[in-house]
Amino acid sequence: MSSPQSRNLSVTARHDVYPAISPETYFSGSSDAFRSKVVLVFGASKGIGLSISSFYIRAGAKLAMISRSEKALAVAKDQVISEAGSFKPDVLTVAADVADTKAVEEAVRQVIEAYGRLDIVIANAGISSPWTKPFVENDPYSDWWRTLEVNLRGTYNVAHYTLPHLDKTSGSFVAITSAASQVNARFASAYAVSKTALNRFIEYVSIEHPTVKSFSMHPGTIKTDSVITAIPYWERIAIDTLQLPAATVLKLTDGSGRFDWISGKFVSANWDLEELERDWKEDIMNKGLLITRILVE
Repeated sequence: MSSPQSRNLSVTARHDVYPAISPETYFSGSSDAFRSKVVLVFGASKGIGLSISSFYIRAGAKLAMISRSEKALAVAKDQVISEAGSFKPDVLTVAADVADTKAVEEAVRQVIEAYGRLDIVIANAGISSPWTKPFVENDPYSDWWRTLEVNLRGTYNVAHYTLPHLDKTSGSFVAITSAASQVNARFASAYAVSKTALNRFIEYVSIEHPTVKSFSMHPGTIKTDSVITAIPYWERIAIDTLQLPAATVLKLTDGSGRFDWISGKFVSANWDLEELERDWKEDIMNKGLLITRILVE
């Protein structure tokens, strides 16, 4: 089986941290962009969410980490605290399943009770079933609908309970999506549909909460549990580092406003952000690119 191909922007493809998104100014204290900021990361106990959590704590933010497993969260908390560098770490953990509406409501309540505000929310929790057989051969709930429940309903739950707080701070909301939303990959219907709908949902977040900077961000193709489980040919395409999406998220949410023009749109961590700004900003803003629509050429 060959990997699916998709059209891409003509910018340099990045697979690891590069100079334009280097987080060193945040880590060293040269920039206080994240000092006093409260960051909430869902799906924070491993992989991409853990890497993002580590970068925020190293940048001096106050951090709340949410995942389903209390045991995994305890290990993750110890890890990010050990990586805090010169900043005094302030980390809260809450166990919750993003597909459980009441659990998300309670988790957000605890974060607000502890910190009093929210500045940045990362909706990273997600799952995928194996891309190995037609959807009619999968269990309609545990393999197909459950994927939509976690990836789409879970993101909605997070948005529902955090956006009122982000409105108050003109904060940032980042949903981790996938380039799979842009291709027709065989046997990937549940995952691709969930991520396509997620992208569209973020467009509505931007419309209904215009003061919040909202992004649906493809993190790259990384050797995570979900990728290994889902994609039979993962070894050929999982070439990106965990640090790439973490550094990209920091750059998008650092409060400088430099990339606020991407709000409400799909963006890939693989795209060189400097080149995206230089070569594509005008077209993206004026021609309505990077949103979900029917295109006739």
